[in-house]
Amino acid sequence: MTIQELESQFTSGVYTKRPIALVRGKGARVWDSDENEYVDCVGGQGSVNIGHANPAVAEAIAKQAQTLITCPEMFYNDRRAELEQKLTSIAGMPRVFLCNSGTEAVEAAIKFARLATKRTGIVAAMRGFHGRTFGALSATWEKKYREPFEPLVPDFSHISYNDVASLDEAVDHKTAAVLLEVVQGEGGVRPGTAEFLTKAQEICRDRGALLILDEVQTGFGRTGKMFAFQHYGLEPDLLCLAKSMAGGFPMGATLIGTRLGAMPSQVHGSTFGGNPLGCAASLAAIDFIERNQLADRAAELGAWFMGQLKQIESPLIREVRGLGLMVGIELKQKVTPYLQELMKHGVLALPAGLTTLRFLPPLVVEQSDLARVVEAVASVLSQEIK
Repeated sequence: MTIQELESQFTSGVYTKRPIALVRGKGARVWDSDENEYVDCVGGQGSVNIGHANPAVAEAIAKQAQTLITCPEMFYNDRRAELEQKLTSIAGMPRVFLCNSGTEAVEAAIKFARLATKRTGIVAAMRGFHGRTFGALSATWEKKYREPFEPLVPDFSHISYNDVASLDEAVDHKTAAVLLEVVQGEGGVRPGTAEFLTKAQEICRDRGALLILDEVQTGFGRTGKMFAFQHYGLEPDLLCLAKSMAGGFPMGATLIGTRLGAMPSQVHGSTFGGNPLGCAASLAAIDFIERNQLADRAAELGAWFMGQLKQIESPLIREVRGLGLMVGIELKQKVTPYLQELMKHGVLALPAGLTTLRFLPPLVVEQSDLARVVEAVASVLSQEIK
């Protein structure tokens, strides 16, 4: 029985699976069970910024696993204290709640915003994606994710992204927070404009609402800064992090700004949040990003990569856009057939909506690998595939 057959027999069925079984990875490359090699531009859906099988993280996990794996936050812990200090330092925010995933980070931010403001309204953006648990799903716009589970949490509304007038009209005295991605990922790799993001912060402060930034996908060097909000000089009130926070190990965080202060005891919690194993992995991952200047590397390689993609002559391409090594190619056709064809050329990529190819390679990717991706994309987009 193949790996595919065995997993298909027992899996829940909620995932659409591609017909390969990945069994090994190193840096920006992965290998399947037939030893076929791929340039990985899925990158664990953006969770392996430091590359697959990173030795620094592997060593940190192994060492911590032999010391103390779990420790609930009713006790203090050395690794947790170090990580909290590190996160608040690099983000410029004084407090942090540790959890296990991006959707948990968003859930915490929504709860903290409602608690702090004593308001209930949450304004999010069309095409935004924030997770699949009920609060995060209520902020997510796409109907296919929402409708099977309605009614969702009340008092959520959605505005057009990068539309200042729409935002200005939506935020009022009932609004607890505005929740935005700095670059929309699932929504088509759409960077926010400086005007829109700056105005969002200004509107929130003028009207007593909080600004929540979802950097689950854009954080930890992906866009050319440690965090994407740093491109715009923003000061978020709540910052949601996960994915590459611990080099691929499950880890999330909600950072809390100066306008909120410490949260009251017992208002939220997580059994595994801030566990020493995850904290050790995260400390190692952040150290690797900083020592190897991966944010700067993402800025340089991302500019080169987008420049090369923009030179591809294909009537199928509508636009190439992105920030750092978060890159999208919007097509005039549905992307699924082209993703499948790219696999045949040894490149793994993601969709972002129905018509956008999304590339999230590890930030350790070599320029030669990106050149290979460009060559594959040019070949695949040279013909219309049904």
